[in-house]
Amino acid sequence: MYAIVRTGGKQYTVRVGDTLRVEKLPRELGAEFLLDEVLLVGGNQIHVGEPTVKDAKVTVIVTRQAKAPKVIVFKKRRRQGYRRLHGHRQLYTELFVKTIQSPTGEISEAESIKPVIDPAKKAERLANINSRDMALPKKAKKKVAATKKVVKKATTKKAGARKASGAKKSGAKKKATATKKKTSK
Repeated sequence: MYAIVRTGGKQYTVRVGDTLRVEKLPRELGAEFLLDEVLLVGGNQIHVGEPTVKDAKVTVIVTRQAKAPKVIVFKKRRRQGYRRLHGHRQLYTELFVKTIQSPTGEISEAESIKPVIDPAKKAERLANINSRDMALPKKAKKKVAATKKVVKKATTKKAGARKASGAKKSGAKKKATATKKKTSK
């Protein structure tokens, strides 16, 4: 079974067990509430609302209140020395769809419930893990057997064969350039 619900001015298609991110809602973590604007319920029968379906309910649980990744807003006018850089992080609420109830009374429920993510508890858990790692004794380093130093021998230069100084190559001879005879005109 699925439903189309409206919240925060947007429409979402939801199924039981789905998680969806919606605009920030003023609810506590772990709060269970009904989404009352159900526009359509599908399943064995499709119920279309005018504008909403009466007696249709979608029960959701708030699992997270957080900020979305940063969106960078960059303005520039070429050759004017005008640049503006702003960032924005949108607040959102993550919801877990627990049940969908159609107007005929048909109910679809989730098999398992997604855990609520509390940032304070998560930070506390990470601090405990870090402190536990610090408390553990560090392993002793293994001793490496001393290696023998290799002494480099001084190399001697070999006497190379010398060229005979008398036999120099001469470069290509330049051609004589023909000059025009000057005439009196």
